[in-house]
Amino acid sequence: MQNGKAWYQLTAEQAIDSLETSTDGLSTEAAKKRLSEYGPNELEARGTSALVRFLRQFHNALYYVLFAAAAVAFFLDKHLDMYVILAVIMASAIIGFVQEGKAESALESLRKMSVPNSTVIRNGKKVTVPVKELVPGDVVVLESGDRVPADLRLLSVHNLYADEAMLTGESSPVQKDTEPDDAPNLSPGDQHCMCFSGTFVTRGNGRGVVTATGQEAEMGKIAGMLKESGRIVPPIIRKVNEFVKLILIAILIFGAITFGAGVALGYEYEFMFLATVGMLVAVVPEGLPAALISAFAIGAMAMGRRNALIRRLPAVETLGSTTVICSDKTGTLTRNEMTVVRIFTGGKEYRVSGEGYEPQGEFFRDEEAVSSVLENEDLSELLRAGYLCNNAELIEEKGQYHIKGDPTEGALVVSALKAGLEEGPPRLDEIPFDSEYRYMATLHQGEGQNIIYVKGAPEKVLEMCQDQLVEGQAKQLEREELSAKVDEMSREALRSLAMAYKVVPEDYKEFGEDELDGLTLLGVQGMFDPPREAAIEAVQKCKTAGIRSVMITGDYPLTAQAVARQIGIAGEEDRVLTGEELAQMSDKELYDVVEEVSVYARVAPEHKFRITQQLRKRGHIVAITGDGVNDAPALKAADIGVAMGITGTEVSKDASDMVLSDDNFASIVAAVEEGRHIFRNIWKIILFLLPTNGGQGLIMISAMALSPFIVVFRERLPVEPIQILWVNLFMAVACAIPLVWEPKEKGLLEVPPRDPNWSFINRFFLWRVGLVSIVSAVGASLVFLLYYNAMSDGASGDILTQAQTAAFTTIILIQVCYLFTARSVEDSAFTFSPLSNRVVLLGVGVTVAVQLLLVYSVPLFGIAPLRTEPFASQWWIPIILIGTTGFFAIEAEKLIRRRLSSSRK
Repeated sequence: MQNGKAWYQLTAEQAIDSLETSTDGLSTEAAKKRLSEYGPNELEARGTSALVRFLRQFHNALYYVLFAAAAVAFFLDKHLDMYVILAVIMASAIIGFVQEGKAESALESLRKMSVPNSTVIRNGKKVTVPVKELVPGDVVVLESGDRVPADLRLLSVHNLYADEAMLTGESSPVQKDTEPDDAPNLSPGDQHCMCFSGTFVTRGNGRGVVTATGQEAEMGKIAGMLKESGRIVPPIIRKVNEFVKLILIAILIFGAITFGAGVALGYEYEFMFLATVGMLVAVVPEGLPAALISAFAIGAMAMGRRNALIRRLPAVETLGSTTVICSDKTGTLTRNEMTVVRIFTGGKEYRVSGEGYEPQGEFFRDEEAVSSVLENEDLSELLRAGYLCNNAELIEEKGQYHIKGDPTEGALVVSALKAGLEEGPPRLDEIPFDSEYRYMATLHQGEGQNIIYVKGAPEKVLEMCQDQLVEGQAKQLEREELSAKVDEMSREALRSLAMAYKVVPEDYKEFGEDELDGLTLLGVQGMFDPPREAAIEAVQKCKTAGIRSVMITGDYPLTAQAVARQIGIAGEEDRVLTGEELAQMSDKELYDVVEEVSVYARVAPEHKFRITQQLRKRGHIVAITGDGVNDAPALKAADIGVAMGITGTEVSKDASDMVLSDDNFASIVAAVEEGRHIFRNIWKIILFLLPTNGGQGLIMISAMALSPFIVVFRERLPVEPIQILWVNLFMAVACAIPLVWEPKEKGLLEVPPRDPNWSFINRFFLWRVGLVSIVSAVGASLVFLLYYNAMSDGASGDILTQAQTAAFTTIILIQVCYLFTARSVEDSAFTFSPLSNRVVLLGVGVTVAVQLLLVYSVPLFGIAPLRTEPFASQWWIPIILIGTTGFFAIEAEKLIRRRLSSSRK
């Protein structure tokens, strides 16, 4: 920006004057002085320090279990359990640290996109200097194949084209010129007199004066947005944090009240201290972090098998709760491969099938396949002209096709290969494409005669023609008919090129512009970057799943609208919002329209970033897909960023939460289904684990409350704090984690996404957790009292310890039985096979076996690590029967709930 104007609004002379330089460049001394003033031409890549990342993750993991660890450390004689909890804390912190560390590499990837050296004019001479030493005012020389080293205001060009897809999303190289544009707020894709750092020169050459370097360049601004947009906390983590905060606050307050009330009523400090600590340890869900991390990790592996590679574990669930998917067009919804789809020749129209650069497809006339294209003289000559008057090359590597050269010319090569054309006659001479004349011509050796082929802008080629080829004969040229077809293709967002030919004598070995008259028109080929066929189906599935699809692209509005219509994102009358309009909008104005607009065109990186922010302010869970550098800030700012694995830049991958290994939009739908499945299993885990804590908490609370009336509760609590801790941790590993392997439920993509305001603590949660907790507390307390009363006379050993062991075993068996019905939140356990999740059966087997070892640890090993003692064997039958109440109570509750639901319909 200079004197209130953008660089593209200034003439070349004004830019030179503003930068106090000349077409001969800066002097060496001036360049050195400016380098010290502006600093090196490189991006700052300082992310959050590793120490800060580690402390943040450490705090998040510690948050769940800190109080339990402290309780064990200070109030138990044996500290083994403290080390177990701390191991869980450390494991969570390390996993989070590794995952978080990957995010900071996005900025480093941006730095790698710079080139080491550049050709500049210094002291009137061409010299090669390190790119980091470029300064505003340097005059840079650009050649075909160069990566642009800084933002440049072009001073002179010759047929200069730049590939800006990674910055703007536009799929084809953009023609550059030196003319200024007075329009305000143009996005980078519309600034034709500018070249931007990191983009490629695909054709031609030119010179430009450096206007911005480092952080001030467009690429630097993207880096700045990457640093400003902090990592979004995934919805599932936010909900879990809120959930655990509420639990911790509640139990701390309740614990303090309980301790104070007990002391005030005359209970001994030691008794109240032990009872309160036991109650607190019982209620804290120590095993929840390990269970959640395992669920995310196993879900990540499942998504990997469906081509969705997870970079940050919570992302496995986030996509399942997504309400809006904002997708880039080029390379995501489309293939980023120009493809000929319509042909007009000999007064007839043809359509061409096939996707991208793969040379497979058919030609159709009135919905019927053309049996032999090469026998159709009009069509074959048109395709031959596009194939021979061409400098592009189709290359196959490992089953993948790509074009070496201009993508538009590549589309013509592929259309010819689909028809079965082989190598043509040798080329004798060429007139290269020139942006001023807008055509290319080649001279080829024939049999007894030579042939000139011409291709270019339809209006230019028409000026050179005197007739047209119809059924192999030269007929009168129908200019209006051809112009109408070209206009029709333009309305469909197709890029059209016309082809013509001329027969010349055999002795013509070279030619010039004078020979390019009296041509015979062959026809027109219309091409565009086609939508992926799988993307159309994927968008429809998103609609069914209640997810809104939004297209955000740097391409032109007409092209964006055409693709959006074909894919199903927008209708005929839907509004397209351009980057220029966005730049003039305040955040409040954008907030008001984001709910209605589904197509954004000619957007700059900051626009996509703003759109993401306003959608999130609307309460949406936003997923952003993309593959270019321009997508990186929004990828990082979204709830979940989805990058493309094949065509995606390293910057976009490093900023993302998930990478699609096949670059297929349809894989997102599979990931959405997988994400919803994972959340359902996490919900099952929480509904299974929390009753464990609730039941044990009720046991401790009821024991304290009843201790004035039941003397035994003053002597010993029904279970020891160390046993409670064991149940919390072991059940999470052996029984809760196997729920992650539950098979998918039907209809996951037939219901809308979960409400973003949904909370774990809801009426259903309180009812289900409360019911199982009461069953567990009553069952264990009952066994403790009955055993003590029945066995206190005449039994050998420590009766209180045996009663505690019996109660401890009852809790385990109630939870094991509850596990079988917890495999489904709503459906009865009798509606699905117990063998459909063999991991659950394994977990149950391990749990029962370990419990037997703990019960009989003294006679077997001579130690009692959990303070157990074998109880009388005849008590196994009542304990098992009481344990089954964990299954039948919930089955009865489900049945009542289903019948009530049916009666309301």
